[in-house]
Amino acid sequence: MQFTIHTIEDWQEIVNTITPDLKHNILLLKGNLGAGKTTFTQFLLKNLGSEDEVNSPTYSIVNEYNTPKGKVYHFDLYRLKNIEEVYDIGIEEYLDHSFLCIIEWPEVYEQELYDLKYHTMSIVNTGESREILFE
Repeated sequence: MQFTIHTIEDWQEIVNTITPDLKHNILLLKGNLGAGKTTFTQFLLKNLGSEDEVNSPTYSIVNEYNTPKGKVYHFDLYRLKNIEEVYDIGIEEYLDHSFLCIIEWPEVYEQELYDLKYHTMSIVNTGESREILFE
């Protein structure tokens, strides 16, 4: 699915559209700094019924949120240098015990997902809008 958004409020329409299509418990978020990955996650968690405050996990690496359907883990792998550091945070344990894992900057870990099913959302900030591709 492809979307174009022009305002922050447009994220809600995207979340409403893709939430029923979330069939896998892993969602990779790709996009440059400031593209809207965490903003999207805020809208998604609210849509999933979470009352938790959603913040970027840039420094904590992973944030945990509660939803009526189960735990959601929100990762930011930007600062991790290699796959060993990803395994050191226990990512496999999170993947095994979650309703949903949202992974920002997944490139350092993506090759390890070859045998798992997951969704990918790419966000491109064009300056005037954001172009979104959800698979």
